[in-house]
Amino acid sequence: MFEKFPDVFTWIQNIPQITKWRTTSLSFCICPSTSDFPNPTLSLIAQKNPNPKLLTLSIIVQSNNHSPLYLWTTKQQLNIKPDSPNPFDEQTIISLLFNFVEAILTYTPNSSTYSTIKIPNPGSSKIDCLNDIFNAVILTLSFVVCVYEAPLYLRENCLNTLKNHLVTCQVRQAIISLMKLLGSNLEEQWMRTVNLAFTNWIIEQRRCQSTKTTTTPLFSYAVSAYELWKVQLYCPVEAMEVERSSNPTADSKLSFSLKFNQLEGVMQFNHKVVVRDRWIDVIVKIDNIRYDVIKLVNEKLMSRRGAGEHEKHFPSRISLQLTPTLQTDFISVSVSKSSNNPGREFEVERSIEGSFDPPNSLGLRVAGREASTMTMTPWKFEQSVLGYTANLNWILYDSSVGGREVFSTKPSRFSIMSPRSWFKDRYARAYRSFTRRGGVIFAGDEYGESVVWKIGKGALGRKIEWEIKGCIWLTYWPNKYKTFYHETRRLEFTQLLNLTIA
Repeated sequence: MFEKFPDVFTWIQNIPQITKWRTTSLSFCICPSTSDFPNPTLSLIAQKNPNPKLLTLSIIVQSNNHSPLYLWTTKQQLNIKPDSPNPFDEQTIISLLFNFVEAILTYTPNSSTYSTIKIPNPGSSKIDCLNDIFNAVILTLSFVVCVYEAPLYLRENCLNTLKNHLVTCQVRQAIISLMKLLGSNLEEQWMRTVNLAFTNWIIEQRRCQSTKTTTTPLFSYAVSAYELWKVQLYCPVEAMEVERSSNPTADSKLSFSLKFNQLEGVMQFNHKVVVRDRWIDVIVKIDNIRYDVIKLVNEKLMSRRGAGEHEKHFPSRISLQLTPTLQTDFISVSVSKSSNNPGREFEVERSIEGSFDPPNSLGLRVAGREASTMTMTPWKFEQSVLGYTANLNWILYDSSVGGREVFSTKPSRFSIMSPRSWFKDRYARAYRSFTRRGGVIFAGDEYGESVVWKIGKGALGRKIEWEIKGCIWLTYWPNKYKTFYHETRRLEFTQLLNLTIA
């Protein structure tokens, strides 16, 4: 059952003139108590200072039996007009909003990466949907603070309540609006900060064998503008569904390296409407498909507790489906032929060595070696059609003899032990299947063939919605770490894109 949505914006907007307060503080309950623990609640408190022009805001644990436990407090005191009947006017609230954003970003593990990126100065600008954005930000701050600072007896209940609010459509739409204000670099920093908190919470729940289920904290959104469709997504690897894994499980160091990563994806398509004499063509071309697996903790912590920053999952299959949701006046859909990446050469080596040297004997040594070179295409691109749905698939193949699909198979023990296997040292080799930081980029110059929908003239002037459904597989095979462990995880998402037929 969902708790009542905490409308912090309305509460703070209605805070009365400070000089008329009957107490030194006012509080608002963000997360109420449960029947198991009837006293403690998570609250936001506004406190007066000896200087009436200054005010501080804090997130606290309130209890009838104990003094408040302060989890977080604003670093800078707020300059307020104490005699104003409305101390928190719109500009003051906007300034407070970006203070909250800055507070969330202080939990970023690699803050030096973003040292030159500045949070926008609100100035005198007006922000649309300010109330929804403000509530979304304070709920996110409360969630992050609760993960790291709240006592155990309060944490599980509060985090589940806050999560239920954060995954609502209203809050997700507000976060999308906030991301447009912050820009792409701060968006990445925000998502890595929040998903690191989610990852820690998921690990804690599994360690405590909690019976409460965790909604996958996948965050995705779509943009339709300037003849471009764009879908952006972020998801902690630990939240993705495990499709298959080996036995025994990973040791503690490898497990740490695999858990603290995030999948980040961008899918961009160029689209064009061409009006013919008797019909209309809607042409969609691939611009950029990018996926990366990014670590959520800094290198120092990863090297101390993990198996190394290069022991992580890699994309092994990407499947996208583009479907018009209303298919009236549609006549046909055409796709291009399937294609491959440029072929790359791999050396396949087989050898046998033996030795027998008993004392005072002539000895026996046997050695043999066979080497051959073969050309493999690690990534294959396939297109197909089902009804008016266009299916696009990028599949990674094992470069060993036989070329099996990586996402649906497991590596042999021989290939895991061999330093010449294609997945060994996979982020540094010249002929690698991934970028140096472990992702993939499929650009239009390699996969520039188009999908064409032919539509009747009756659709002219109509706005048509396209659904994009995707499924991404991430696989782990050992890179440099000595282990036989391997696994594959999967993530699904759905977004809607718009196109006006004109």
